[in-house]
Parts: sequence; C-alpha cells; structure tokens
Amino acid sequence: MLVALLGSVMMVSTAQATDDAPASAGHHSGEDCAAVLSIPVRPLMGSEENALCDEFAGSVLLVVNTASNCGFTPQFTGLNDLHERYADQGFAVLGFPSDGFNQELDTEQEVAEFCELNYGVDFPMFQKVSVRGEDVHPVFQALAASGAGEPTWNFNKYLISRDGEVLARFGSTTRPLGAELTAAIENEL
Repeated sequence: MLVALLGSVMMVSTAQATDDAPASAGHHSGEDCAAVLSIPVRPLMGSEENALCDEFAGSVLLVVNTASNCGFTPQFTGLNDLHERYADQGFAVLGFPSDGFNQELDTEQEVAEFCELNYGVDFPMFQKVSVRGEDVHPVFQALAASGAGEPTWNFNKYLISRDGEVLARFGSTTRPLGAELTAAIENEL
C-alpha cells in the first residue's frame, strides 16, 4: 500500500506540466524559479531531494502543514477531493507532515500508512518538517517571510500562484472545499 502512495506522488508530480511550463522544461535555475519553489524537498519516505519548481513550475499550489492526530485531520478527505477536482487545470495540493503542534506520528512510514489507510491520500506528501521555531524548514520559512506568516496550527493552507507568489494563508478552520478557498483557487486557475 505504501507503494501506491509513493507512486501517486511521482505520478502527480510528473503530470503537473502546463502550457507555461512544459514537461520537457525539467530543471529550473534559481533565477527563473520563485524563492519558495526553489527549495529542495524530499517526497515522504523518499531519498532524493528536488526543488518544488522542478515538478510544479507553472502550477497553482496549496501547501498544507498536516498532522495525523489533530481535530482537523479529517480535512485530508477534502484536500484530496480538492486536488482531484482541479489537477487537470494545473493545480496541486502539497502536504508536509509536521509535529510542530505535537500531533504527528513519529516516523514517515507511520505517516504514509496512516494517510493511505485512513484517507486514501493521493496528493503529493513530502518529508516530515518543522513549520515554526528555530529549526523551521526553509519552505515554511519562505512562506512566513512572504508576509503570509507562520502556521498558527495544523492544516494551515498557503495558496501559491502559477508564478510562485504566495497569495494567502488560510487557517485550520478554512474547509478545503469551502467557498472561500475554492473561489481563491478558481480565481488563479
């Protein structure tokens, strides 16, 4: 079952090309990639790091700090539905498990199993990261530095435009399929 989750990460990431960023574009130099997308990340339980720009350039993105043992954890279902609804229009949800609020499982394997078995997560999930404090991961450091601020709890959602601009941060209580978030996404598509 873990193979299915990891396979979906690769399938989704290679399917993100748009007319603005053809699949053959491959690697991007730092000068043509927005700061937040130029940071190397590793797929959940993967070993190789790649810049988000390499796989998601030209896509509208929703970056979410997730946790397996949170009252908002059922949002995985809505996030997955959101990802599937707009994937063919150049949109992707990107999940980053975090124990920043003491509600994440200990290992990446446990996180992967939990996400697949309980929610059938099909959107790309990346390495377990810190989202605040002294050891904050560079992706969340860049998101906060953009003016959107750091996550205030699990399941904060950062909307990023096709050109890599961080447009907004939506809090934990913003439902993935709610009118506010879907309207903001549709406005960018």
